[in-house]
Amino acid sequence: MTKTAPAERAVAFTSVGKAFGPLRAVDGVDLEIRRGETVALLGRNGAGKSTTISLLLGLDDPDTGRVELFGGQPEDAVRAGKVGAMLQEARLVPRVTVRELVSFVAGRYPAPLPVDEALALAGIEELAGRRVDKLSGGQTQRVRFAVALAGDPALIVLDEPTAALDVEARQAFWTSMRAYARCGHTVLFSTHYLEEADRHADRIVVMDHGRIVADGSGEQVKRSAGGSTVSFDLAGRGTEGLTLLPGVASVEVRGDRARLRTRDSDATVIALAELGAIRGLEVAAASLDEAFLALTAPVTSLASLTSLTSLTQETV
Repeated sequence: MTKTAPAERAVAFTSVGKAFGPLRAVDGVDLEIRRGETVALLGRNGAGKSTTISLLLGLDDPDTGRVELFGGQPEDAVRAGKVGAMLQEARLVPRVTVRELVSFVAGRYPAPLPVDEALALAGIEELAGRRVDKLSGGQTQRVRFAVALAGDPALIVLDEPTAALDVEARQAFWTSMRAYARCGHTVLFSTHYLEEADRHADRIVVMDHGRIVADGSGEQVKRSAGGSTVSFDLAGRGTEGLTLLPGVASVEVRGDRARLRTRDSDATVIALAELGAIRGLEVAAASLDEAFLALTAPVTSLASLTSLTSLTQETV
C-alpha cells in the first residue's frame, strides 16, 4: 500500500483489530483510501468486510489500532455530513413517500443535494410519489441509494448495493455511481459480483480471515494470484515436472488437457516449447474470479496465510 499524504486521505486504518470472543473479525488491518478513489472491498462471507465497514462508520470501536475519516474520528465525520451509507440491513421508514423520505434525510445534513438531484442520480424520479413500503426489492434498493446520496457526502459506503437488482437496474445503478464519483467523491463498496468490482473500481481490496490479502488494481490483483492460464493437450504425456516450470503456481488436468496457472506466461510457454511439440496451446489472462478463489482458498496454517499475503503484497 502506497502511503498517502494526510490531506489526501479519506479513510485511514492503522493496525486495526476487532474481536468477538475468540473470533478475530479484523486482524491488524492497515488501509488507506484516497479522496476521489473508488474502492471495491471483496471477501468471502465471514472474511471481515462487514466488521471493517462498521468500524469505518463508527458503529463499532476497534479493540486495537486507529480508524480515521478525513483526519478525524469516524463519528465526527458522520456527524458533519461527510459520510453516506447504504447498508444491507437498513430498513426504510414505512408509510411515507419516496420524496418525503429523501427530503427528511436531506434535511438532517448541513449542505444536502437538492432532492430532485438525489432522486435523478438514483434513477427513481418516477417513484417519488410512491410509498416506500409498496416498492419492490429492487426499487427499495435504489431508494436506499438515494437516501445515501441525500446529504451530498464526500464519502459514500455501499454494502452489496446491487443485491436484488435485475441486469438493467444494475447497469443504471453503476451509471449513477460513476457520475457521482466523477464529481470527486470517494466510494467504497462491497460486492459478491466480482465483475462489478473489476469493471467499476479503481482499486480492489481482498480480505480473508480478517486480513487484507490483496490490494491493487484489478490487473494487479489478477497477477498477484497467478495472472495467466496456459493450457495444452497432453496427448498421452504425463504431468511430471509441470509444477517445476518457470512461473507455474498450480497444475490442473481436465481429461487429456493440462491447465497451468502461471505468474509468467512467457517463461512458461518457452519452457514448454523446450520439452517438445505442444498441441492446442492457449494462453489466457486469469479472471478476477480465479484470482479471488486463489487468494481466499482455505489454508491449513497461519504460516500458509502469511506466505500468501506476502506474495500478494510483493506482486502488487
